[in-house]
Amino acid sequence: MFSAFSTIGHDSVQAHTPIDTAVKRLDGIGHVLSGLDISAIRTQADVNRTLWTLDAANKCVRAVLAEFRTQPATDQLVRKSRNLIDLIERARDQVLSFRVLARS
Repeated sequence: MFSAFSTIGHDSVQAHTPIDTAVKRLDGIGHVLSGLDISAIRTQADVNRTLWTLDAANKCVRAVLAEFRTQPATDQLVRKSRNLIDLIERARDQVLSFRVLARS
């Protein structure tokens, strides 16, 4: 689900403006999320760990958005943040449905 973020060249993104810094942080969050493999969830501990990771990532995205909200030209930042939050919510829904299926 997050594999689109694994191809980002993190070293190539130079932070020249506050928005560049925010985008670089969001790219880093996406990079971490690209390592999640929901299909590899086998145990309740896997479910819990994945949900914790998704919740932490969601909080980080929102913190970046809040920190840079007053900066000019935030359309790119809002768009990238919204995309990450949407992906996190979809992944969370998948993990929660896995937990429901696993208990059935």
